[in-house]
Amino acid sequence: MRTVSLPSSRTAPSLAVPSRRTVLGGAAVAAVGSAVGLPARAADLPADPVVAREVRDEFRHSWEGYKRAAWGYDEVRPVSGTRHDFFAPGHTFGLSIVEALDTLWLMELDDEVKLAADWIEAHFDPAADVEVQVFEAVIRLVGGLLAGYLCTGRPKLLTRCRELTDRLLPAFTSSPTGLPYRYVNLRTGAVSGSVSPLAEIGTNLPEFGLLSRLTGDGRYLAAAKRAAREVVARRSSLDLLGTSLDVESGRWADTTSCAPNPPVDSFHEYLWVGSDLLGDDELRSWYRLLADAVAKYQLEQQGGHYWYRQVDFATGEVLGHEQSELAAFYAGLLGKSGDLPTARVYYRSWTALTELAPVLPEKFDFLTGQVVDARNQLRPEYLNSAYDLWRLTGFGEYKQTAYQYFQTVKWALRVPGGYTVAEDVSTSPIRLGDLTPGYWFAENLKYVYLMFAAAPRFDYRRGLLSTEGKLLRGANRL
Repeated sequence: MRTVSLPSSRTAPSLAVPSRRTVLGGAAVAAVGSAVGLPARAADLPADPVVAREVRDEFRHSWEGYKRAAWGYDEVRPVSGTRHDFFAPGHTFGLSIVEALDTLWLMELDDEVKLAADWIEAHFDPAADVEVQVFEAVIRLVGGLLAGYLCTGRPKLLTRCRELTDRLLPAFTSSPTGLPYRYVNLRTGAVSGSVSPLAEIGTNLPEFGLLSRLTGDGRYLAAAKRAAREVVARRSSLDLLGTSLDVESGRWADTTSCAPNPPVDSFHEYLWVGSDLLGDDELRSWYRLLADAVAKYQLEQQGGHYWYRQVDFATGEVLGHEQSELAAFYAGLLGKSGDLPTARVYYRSWTALTELAPVLPEKFDFLTGQVVDARNQLRPEYLNSAYDLWRLTGFGEYKQTAYQYFQTVKWALRVPGGYTVAEDVSTSPIRLGDLTPGYWFAENLKYVYLMFAAAPRFDYRRGLLSTEGKLLRGANRL
């Protein structure tokens, strides 16, 4: 069985990764907070303005590291001080700049907002001769440009967004089923990748719908809605979905229902978010139908904790018990969609795991307690759910647990050049990698900051963030 380290000093004694008895039975390691020097109770939290300043300072630490070593390139490798091209070697879209723009604005770092927006307007090329992954381009670039436009009001950002989306559309319009291909060349419109997982097929409704609303061009929403409709029409008699589809034939390539885990996670999320942003009752009805089936056939209760197993979509036969860190977002989605009791238990299941594995592993088996993938990719999903559930309830436990996880990540993954992923959280000391993913600038610290900052530029009543943490509604431009 893999083990993880309790981070008292980066060389602390190791603790077995949660066994079924500990994770599912609810036995927690109460000493972990003091072991890493974190407050053990909500009452021990610093004052909100103090936390907000700390989070903002850590964002600036990461941002300055990116600027020093990789300005104008997609991502920074903060340990080596080098850069990384995300979409294709030798091509850059300034991904981290696009990802960071609305976070910089929300944190009132206005000199940096101008620097970032100026770079995008001068250098972002929506017609590069390069094949891009449609899913990543939508949630990161289209969403980032939309959020940047909504926050700054700079019209060229919307122009760049529309130019880019026009060049992504062949992935949808060239498909005989309307299910998008995975890749498209932005200059030539050539498409490839005929077998696609559901998240890549359906994570586009809010971005495309908002672009249609802002431009008056209905093509974007029509393409996104048709893709979602085609997926839902192929559900099984149990109202479950498989994992991936052949976009040319429309046949299932993998009939495992693995929600809310990747690679189907944000398909479900975007039915709800799209319905909220666009006021679309049909999307909401599709979400309810599928969520009810996932709850019926995949939710597993063990010792007071909830996890989601994998099943055959036609028979409901149990196929596996792996849980990805990305699935932690589902607690927030359940809460937003009205199932707060399940949301709170599922969130607490993840919190129990952080008490045993303070830096969350990428993937584990909740039945055996074994770590399947010991990396940590600076994922934001646990913090995302903390933010969502705090907005819904105002309960202090979500601020406390978010702050504790922020402190743990700060302890474990902060380096002089910013923050980095971990190659293995089960070693003592934790073995670090060398990458700051672009989404770090869009998500993790934004969620914590909004919980503590009382940010004047954010409408806490109406604000809506995308799956990539982009502000698609609720920008207060005073």
